[in-house]
Amino acid sequence: MTLAVIGAAVAAPSPAPAHPFGDPQTVVISLDEQQPDVVHVKWRVGGPDDLTLLGVTLGLLPKDRVKADGTVDYRYTDPGIVGASAQFADYFLQRIAVSNGTQACTGAVQQPIQALALKGATADFACASPVRSATLAVRMLTDLNPAYRTLATGPEGQRYVYEGGHDSYDWTLVGARPAGTGKNALVQLTAVIGIALALVLAAFLLVKRRRRVVPA
Repeated sequence: MTLAVIGAAVAAPSPAPAHPFGDPQTVVISLDEQQPDVVHVKWRVGGPDDLTLLGVTLGLLPKDRVKADGTVDYRYTDPGIVGASAQFADYFLQRIAVSNGTQACTGAVQQPIQALALKGATADFACASPVRSATLAVRMLTDLNPAYRTLATGPEGQRYVYEGGHDSYDWTLVGARPAGTGKNALVQLTAVIGIALALVLAAFLLVKRRRRVVPA
């Protein structure tokens, strides 16, 4: 009896872990060029097997596609099934949010979603007023495993890594200083100061040399 119970416990499939340690997810945030009150957020998964895992979690794929040892039975049709579902669009808007100041912006996922694994999915967030800076919260897949990370980029080379305990960040969408501008300006200023000091030193040495010359 005891052996039978132990055997059943061993044979029973255990919850499979997520796969957060491969390529990270990516997010790109930008302001619409024609509508200054609309923010675009493009999300792309890190590995296609993560879409299979998400599809199982959302009830779109059979549970046996995730094995007891944690491996995922990925199939090329999985991204299409997940991307075409209303469940994925709802999940996207639950896990990614944009706010302009204290006001939340209303999101809508662009349809149709094609080649979800390769091109990702984009949502448009309409805010109540023109946006200069926005707060973006990203929690994609962290409900499956908190170790998932997301590499995000914004206008003018702004970057941020979303991870456990750091799921919200303020982005400058208008008037952002280009990445590296401060460094380049410092380099240029240093060069100018260096040239000026060299000229002063050369003049000083020239005057000193002339003073040493004894008239015939």
